[in-house]
Amino acid sequence: MYSYKTRGTCSREIQFDVDNDIIKEVHFVGGCMGNTTGISALVKGRNIDEVINTLKGIDCGGRGTSCPDQLALALTAYKQQVQ
Repeated sequence: MYSYKTRGTCSREIQFDVDNDIIKEVHFVGGCMGNTTGISALVKGRNIDEVINTLKGIDCGGRGTSCPDQLALALTAYKQQVQ
């Protein structure tokens, strides 16, 4: 399981598994449980690039980032690490 420390959001960390560019599991540590559980359910089984393109740049309350945006950043960092 890959782990990413978030910045600028209520969630503190995102843990996820990817297999053959398909997201298998996502778990947010902290944050709004309903929203983060919903995000996790929506991205499970989807292609990593599709999720990055969909979630990148989403803002929460003028913070310049959000839990979905942090997931996109986490997935981007993961891709850079495995390549």
